[in-house]
Amino acid sequence: MRLKKLVFLTFFLLIALFPFAVRAEETDDSYRLSKVLVLSRHNLRTSTAGGVRVLPALTPHEWAHWTAAPGNLSMKGAELETLMGQYFRQWLESEDLMDENHVPATGEMRFYANSFQRTIATARYFAAGMLPMADVRVERRLALDEADPVFLPGAGTISDDFRTRAMAELYAQGGIKGLARRLEKETALLSDVLDFKDSAYAKEHGMTAFSTEDVEYELDTLKISGSFRLAMRAGDALTLQYYEGDSSTDASFGHALTTEDWRGIARIKDMGILALFRMPTLSRRLAYPLISEMRNELLLDGRRFTFLCGHDINLSTVLSALGAEDFSLPDTIEEKTPIGAKLVVEKRIDEDGAEYASLKLVYQSAEQMRERTPLSMDVPPMIFPLRLSGMQANADGLYPFDEVVRRMDEAIAAGKEE
Repeated sequence: MRLKKLVFLTFFLLIALFPFAVRAEETDDSYRLSKVLVLSRHNLRTSTAGGVRVLPALTPHEWAHWTAAPGNLSMKGAELETLMGQYFRQWLESEDLMDENHVPATGEMRFYANSFQRTIATARYFAAGMLPMADVRVERRLALDEADPVFLPGAGTISDDFRTRAMAELYAQGGIKGLARRLEKETALLSDVLDFKDSAYAKEHGMTAFSTEDVEYELDTLKISGSFRLAMRAGDALTLQYYEGDSSTDASFGHALTTEDWRGIARIKDMGILALFRMPTLSRRLAYPLISEMRNELLLDGRRFTFLCGHDINLSTVLSALGAEDFSLPDTIEEKTPIGAKLVVEKRIDEDGAEYASLKLVYQSAEQMRERTPLSMDVPPMIFPLRLSGMQANADGLYPFDEVVRRMDEAIAAGKEE
């Protein structure tokens, strides 16, 4: 009897601790799903061209040989995104938003990506998994590798008032140097993993480790400089190796790292992203064109499903501009915007015709990514519910739809004024 009680207690605790994993897709039948909007980060890519040029000088070890050109979606990234699309297919079929082997009517579904290979390809592979019988067109507005201002508008002209408010929000976090100094332990670990002291760069510049003291931030160009920028590039490359390869030890050049060690390395490359979560002035400026696109899609008659594909900066600025409460994602080494992560906005209608919305992040866990785990309703991705500050959800975790649209309108208006 004691054993049975212990087993029951253990099971109860697991459910309490991991509600998003255990009850990933439980939905009250009284709410009918009528529309889904997805804002996705592209899936696993290779190191970007700038990183490729500098990385060999940062370690005596040899970096991974990639399956695609610099900055492009890797073959594994294509596999992972197809698996995610196949999961969405099963989910949307279970919700009666589409039927088996669905071929959408004109205007029913939209796929729109920033004009880079990794974003376009991510949308294509997702669509292949979700709609295997449809000839899906992925919309892009500019020539290949030109930044679409809906996704990457840049800071634009910065007034003195804007600069003052934005930098005050950065200083409230300790300033760029304060943020870097909080990562001294992680930066030292990165130097050790790379054996940086034996690298060509370290020998040329008389260094033994990356520094957190020479970091600078330029608001006009949104660029971080100094040797810490090199650390960010190296942290990005190591994170990509961690997901791409079969051995985490090989990914860290023979060093045995814990999951928390990997989370620390990911924090280095994500420092700018993490800062943006607490910089509403800058986030509103950067996010309002994309939030306008999202709002229009949610209000468009006849549209059932929208897939917008961009970057980690899109997820971070949109969530910050909409006032998402702070969070740290489980089962991933990237705490806020994991590779391939998706902000999913659901529109639901109750039995009385009242409209509601929910927001959640859907992403593959680190293990699912590394193992290429097939996803299904029985083996779902990670699904993390989001909460919006200053708004009251009902007992089922849903917000009135018009209030979510109003929050978007406020973010758009504030972004334009910035």
